[in-house]
Amino acid sequence: MTETFWIAATALILGALAFVLYPVFFHRVQSTQETDQRNQNLLAYRSRLKELDDEREAGILDDENHQLLKEELAGAMLDDVPEHAEPETRIPGRRSAIAIALMAVLLLPAGTFLAYEQWGAMDQLEQYLAMQEMNATGDEQVAKVSELAEQLRTRLETNPGNADGWAMLGQTYMRIERYQDAANAFQNLASAVAEDRDSSAVAFGLAAQALFFDSEGEMTPEVIEAIEAAQSLNPDEVNSLGLLGISAFSQQEYQAAIEYWEKIVSVAPDHPQIASIRGGIDESYRRLGQQPPGEQSQSEPVVEAGPGVSLRVSLDDDFRNRIPDDTTLFIFARSTTTSEGAPVAVARLTAGALPTDIRLDDRYAMSPDAIISAEQEVVIIARLSRSGSVNPQPGDWQGSIEAQVMASDPQVEPVELIINQELTN
Repeated sequence: MTETFWIAATALILGALAFVLYPVFFHRVQSTQETDQRNQNLLAYRSRLKELDDEREAGILDDENHQLLKEELAGAMLDDVPEHAEPETRIPGRRSAIAIALMAVLLLPAGTFLAYEQWGAMDQLEQYLAMQEMNATGDEQVAKVSELAEQLRTRLETNPGNADGWAMLGQTYMRIERYQDAANAFQNLASAVAEDRDSSAVAFGLAAQALFFDSEGEMTPEVIEAIEAAQSLNPDEVNSLGLLGISAFSQQEYQAAIEYWEKIVSVAPDHPQIASIRGGIDESYRRLGQQPPGEQSQSEPVVEAGPGVSLRVSLDDDFRNRIPDDTTLFIFARSTTTSEGAPVAVARLTAGALPTDIRLDDRYAMSPDAIISAEQEVVIIARLSRSGSVNPQPGDWQGSIEAQVMASDPQVEPVELIINQELTN
């Protein structure tokens, strides 16, 4: 990936050498310049002598004036070109200059390479190029992204203190759903930034999140250990707080879930999933039989966040009596152009909220790089999960529909999505 860099560097070095070497190899010696001057003077003498002869033949000059002017011309010629002048044939220091120039040609490129290896930032350059290539491939070439990720991981093993590299590697593994590898990358990131408690806490929180996805929503000992590591460094670390809230909610400890999620709202009001977090808080209050404190009255306008899809999600009557109210409901949208990568919008509710109206817009984005407003058409899936895992499992119930992404319009009826399918494999 660095061939282009070295080609450009070599071209610049050769260009610089050209300015140095040109005067040495192509300098015209003084003897050559003097010879040229004598030749020009001789040519001028002969030309003027012919003009005098022509003027005498034409009668313009008599013999006496003609002879006088010839003598004056000959005298001027002798002044410009001394009879016994000998050109200097050797330039002092020329051999030394050539030797220095040849040494520069040999040593300057090698010295530049060694100096850049010693004091330059080749690893950061390769990391940047790898990132550019991974972003360019997109979600359609997961195998290529995996290969590039492995190359980056190999380089990071020789430079474990590169925090930016570990962060990028972890995000890449998350994108291609290699969650265990992502957790390892984030744990290495925690070690690389160990002197910064807050940054290390975030890294452990991201590792816990990756392990949680890898376990398909189970609070395994590894997940709990990563959460505890994050909380010990920063009790307000949002990723670990989010997982603790999910765990409390799934165990019907709704008050604890509210406390965890409300702490996220207070310390990170600009969190990219703040809408889903607020939705979880409101649902927890409802499960406790209380009015959500932030619930809007019917007279208050609903603030929309740009283009999206307005939905009305309902459950088929055949399933209604078979699904407990606390069953986790995931509603997410994916681009119609690819089935890989992060969804462009995700909401988490429970079966007890059905039927429900919801508008999927950029407030429900999981990542700033994957937003529903950037799409023209999406596939929307609503899945009721027995296990609480985001990944489909046998026995889950789901429904799906394709919809166009449009600006909010109260006059347009929401898209009807009915959960009417039980997954068997």
